[in-house]
Amino acid sequence: LAMYTLISLLISLILINQQCQSYIISNKLIINNKKQLNNKLDNSNNDLFYFIDTMGCQMNVADSERMESQLISLGYQSTIESNKANVILLNTCSIRDHAEQKVYSYLGPHALRKRKGENVSIVVAGCVAQQEGELLTRRFPEIDIVMGPQYANRLSDLLETVIESGDQIVATEPIYQMEDNIRPTRKSDVIAYVNVIYGCNEHCTYCVVPTTRGVEQSRTKDAIINEVKDLVSLGYREIMLLGQNIDSWGRDMTPKQRFADLLTAVGEVDGLERIRFITSHPKYMSERVILSVKSNSKIMPCFNIPFQSGNNEILKLMRRGYTREKFLSIVNKIRYHLPDAAITADCIVGFPGETEEQYLDTLDLMEQVKFEQVHTAAYSPRPNTPAAEWSNQLSEEVKQDRLQRIKRL
Repeated sequence: LAMYTLISLLISLILINQQCQSYIISNKLIINNKKQLNNKLDNSNNDLFYFIDTMGCQMNVADSERMESQLISLGYQSTIESNKANVILLNTCSIRDHAEQKVYSYLGPHALRKRKGENVSIVVAGCVAQQEGELLTRRFPEIDIVMGPQYANRLSDLLETVIESGDQIVATEPIYQMEDNIRPTRKSDVIAYVNVIYGCNEHCTYCVVPTTRGVEQSRTKDAIINEVKDLVSLGYREIMLLGQNIDSWGRDMTPKQRFADLLTAVGEVDGLERIRFITSHPKYMSERVILSVKSNSKIMPCFNIPFQSGNNEILKLMRRGYTREKFLSIVNKIRYHLPDAAITADCIVGFPGETEEQYLDTLDLMEQVKFEQVHTAAYSPRPNTPAAEWSNQLSEEVKQDRLQRIKRL
């Protein structure tokens, strides 16, 4: 039995190593031979260009910065002319309805270039890539790589495989996101994004994030602090800490750690002038975070806390894990400790089954809190989410009416 256990452990370690180094594992990566389509790329030309189009949130922007750095390391140069690029990288977002159709519309002209025999590689990354997987390659066989967000730091290896073999790669299986030495190509000389936690474990009934970005995975405090120190040494003055559910940082560690402690540690980095963070979840946000902000003038008193609805019944249907009263208590604590703090939020109207009275509870909550800004959206059914299957969907007319009314507020 001991020998069997040892052998099993060795096999697991070998497989993990293969996954981290080569990516060519049959149950982790789908590789389709495309040589018969004459799609093997030619990188012998000294003038190779890339074009990146990024959709969606700050997490996607941070991922694109990491992928751009890898393209530069492979010898590609940036271009603002997509029809000139040898690598087209579309980093997608699936949070809104019709996201897939937008991607298909975007890909059309580039697929045509490839069919004409031009030297171009097409990469679809991000949440739509994770959501659709092989379906994208069936719709557009011209695509070379479909890769989920968890593969953002592995683009160079995947692209080199495509260039060498002419194969088509679909990389969407869950993997552990390893620390690496990639230095992202930042879009700003002043502010830099730093990921502190990947994924989300919440499974709200309307949201695709858990299926597109995977389970929560916290980066170590040392890795985060080292990245921040490196950025300060490069002249960056402001850091934005990123997480789909940033208050969950450290919950997956042993022993568990707290985001408030990480925030305090980042605030102690010499030379750093400003710190911001997003996105907080009312279910997990604690007074400790508020006190950390209060105790360090480097940490900007800005809180992004999506409330999504002002009605408890709708919050329960959304599976948000808190009540209207809990959200308002968080706001009251912020106002008590930091009277001048800015509070922003996200909100969904027209959720399945939402009545006019329940909608008015949302407007009432907004009147009470008086947010600095609220990102509002009409509910849209997303693939692989429970709410999309419910029979009590509201009409587009009702949803748009409620959206316009809340925007006027």
